[in-house]
Amino acid sequence: MIVRQFLAYPGAKATSYILPGFAVSFGIVSLVFLLGRVDYSRYILVTSFVLSILWLHLVYFLNYRHALPKLALVPGGDDRGVTQMHDGARWVFLDTPAKSLTGIEAVVADLRAEHRPDWERFIAQCVLAGIPVYDVRNVHESLTGRVEVRHLSENSFGSVLPSNLYMQIKRLLDLLMSAIFLLPVCLLIGVMAVFIKLESKGPAFFVQPRMGYRGRTFRMFKLRSMRTDMPPGQYFTSEDDPRITRIGRFIRKYRIDELPQIFNIIRGDMSWIGPRPEAVQLGEWYAKDIPFYVYRHAVRPGISGWAQVNQGNVAEVEAATVKLQFDFYYIKNFSPWLDLLIVLKTIRTVLTGFGSV
Repeated sequence: MIVRQFLAYPGAKATSYILPGFAVSFGIVSLVFLLGRVDYSRYILVTSFVLSILWLHLVYFLNYRHALPKLALVPGGDDRGVTQMHDGARWVFLDTPAKSLTGIEAVVADLRAEHRPDWERFIAQCVLAGIPVYDVRNVHESLTGRVEVRHLSENSFGSVLPSNLYMQIKRLLDLLMSAIFLLPVCLLIGVMAVFIKLESKGPAFFVQPRMGYRGRTFRMFKLRSMRTDMPPGQYFTSEDDPRITRIGRFIRKYRIDELPQIFNIIRGDMSWIGPRPEAVQLGEWYAKDIPFYVYRHAVRPGISGWAQVNQGNVAEVEAATVKLQFDFYYIKNFSPWLDLLIVLKTIRTVLTGFGSV
């Protein structure tokens, strides 16, 4: 079930999450056995785990390896961009309403555009025939993991507020995980702080005002990764930025510089998972140009987020706009399943150093 939930999100390949997804379920069952003092054979338990993983991979290989949805695209309206996303679907480009839909799983159209009468009748007939008809924007979101809002009238976020119940549960989980990892994190922070002080002058920690939950400003903590004897640069940090120290490159690559934010989590400023908090000046700049930008503050910012595991760090304004679209997708699809998927992707990101600068 966990793997099936992961596959509802773009970029989630079943083979990548069969093992961690099943391990979570298996771990819960094993914990119940342990706490309930149920007699069990360790040999049978381990053997069952291995055989189950092999069986799930075999089932996926036989049934779902080529299971890309076959979608038919109605011409007209805003269909740019969707036609280029061949990885997530098999596309059939319709040129006439009379074209056969044999084998078609769904029809995609710009439902806000004014189509010719024959195309409007075609769309209505598809609905009556039981063929799903999806708006091109929803399909774009499903395939890219981004929510692109070009006009304020397109903003549907106001009626899709994050679940208040899950917000409270997530806050409790944040505190629980912080309590578990506090000691080892503090030890690692202490070691890194010593290396930072030995390499360059200045404090070991970097404290900066950030825009957070519900638009409130807070002081975010990081391990310093840049020199303090050089003039400040632009908003974004490039890969070859001369301000970054040698130890700074290391801690940025493996996200160690973010660990002091565990104290922001304990204080309630942040969460383990959520949109990255922007610098106050940068956030104010976005808010002037994008009226609905402040909606990204509807949830607590996080140490890792949907944009980080899909895009990495950004160094240009255009890339920052794409990052914002990833943030909107996360808020619109706010759920424990998406958070768990981000956790698994974050582990991969930390191990590979993806997107670090």
